[in-house]
Amino acid sequence: MMARHKSIKIIFNWFFGPLIFILLSYSLYNQIMAKPDLHNSWLQIKQSVTKPSLWVAMLLIIANWGIEARKWQWLLSPLERMPFAIAFKSILVGCSITMLTPNRVGEYGGRILYVSPHNRLAAIPLTILGSMSQLFITAIMGTAGLLYFKIINQPIQFFSFLPNYTANIFLLISSSLAIILLLLYLRIGNLVKYLQQINFLKTFVVHLLTLNTFSRKELLRILFLSFFRYLVFILQFILLLYTMQVHIPIVPCFALLTLFYLVMALAPTIGFMELPIRAAASLQLLQAYSNNVVGIQVAALGIWLINLVIPAIVGSLLLLSIKILKDK
Repeated sequence: MMARHKSIKIIFNWFFGPLIFILLSYSLYNQIMAKPDLHNSWLQIKQSVTKPSLWVAMLLIIANWGIEARKWQWLLSPLERMPFAIAFKSILVGCSITMLTPNRVGEYGGRILYVSPHNRLAAIPLTILGSMSQLFITAIMGTAGLLYFKIINQPIQFFSFLPNYTANIFLLISSSLAIILLLLYLRIGNLVKYLQQINFLKTFVVHLLTLNTFSRKELLRILFLSFFRYLVFILQFILLLYTMQVHIPIVPCFALLTLFYLVMALAPTIGFMELPIRAAASLQLLQAYSNNVVGIQVAALGIWLINLVIPAIVGSLLLLSIKILKDK
């Protein structure tokens, strides 16, 4: 039995990491090759490498994932103290695995690899809580973006090929989602207590008890970090658009990008499908204000490379050094 258990450990520790790395590399290759106008995009990328705005956008990777790492530290605090450097690595590994899963659900499995084995099950609800806070910010900001265009009475080209009432339906969906997420998020402790009273859920709810430990102030602090991380997303995209000479007034550009991130949060995506959806959504939203089609698509490609591909590659390399199952 001991020999078989050790063999299982060897399989996980020495084959799981390399397998994820190979699958990730193949997935990234397919996504890049599926990019529309790849040749023109590559030429424009080469022409932009000397522009300071591009390098500022790239440096903001540290702010983006640094904020997320800090948030992960706070979320894990009821279970264990994780140094910031380890939390940062955990986030990157989660990013690598999430590239291979629908709507990035693999992020949960990736992050908990750096959590102590006896805390891993309890850490999963904490990752979900963090994602809930980020999704709420995306939903509320997207709702604000929709309201902006409604107030100025400016049709959104994204909905131009759909019935006139589609934008109103989308506004209803996004605002309802924001309200539901906020209520669930701020009352997560009450939800856990309610679930504890249901007999057939008691075994499952045991793993959710850490959610009871967060005060309203701590939940708002995590929400605050999610908001700042969201602003980093927006700033990076604006910088890349500026780099690619896509000139859109700052206020409508900000509002359009809130819609872009809302669409990406709601759209079902997996692997190689995400990049074409990003390119199509950004073009459909932004081309009403700019006819620089290649610039818009290159900016969408750039934000994908900066915020997802580069961290995923680093995370996959870190994954090679992790022992998934540790010896006792």
